[in-house]
Amino acid sequence: MLDKQVVLKILAENIRVERARKRISQEHLAEMSDITPQHLYRIENAKVCPTILVVANIAKSLGVSLNDLLPL
Repeated sequence: MLDKQVVLKILAENIRVERARKRISQEHLAEMSDITPQHLYRIENAKVCPTILVVANIAKSLGVSLNDLLPL
């Protein structure tokens, strides 16, 4: 069984790395993903558990697959 906090930390780190690699600001990624910058901040700091639809929108906005963000 997966530990929720571990999964959230993996997701958070992978989003931050992909966003930085593509030189996209948090604000711009949030806008592209149809979420607020505050929500993206909380996701990138493993403070909230986003829905699968939010993660899918973030992945699409970054041009990566869900597997790239959650390689479990």
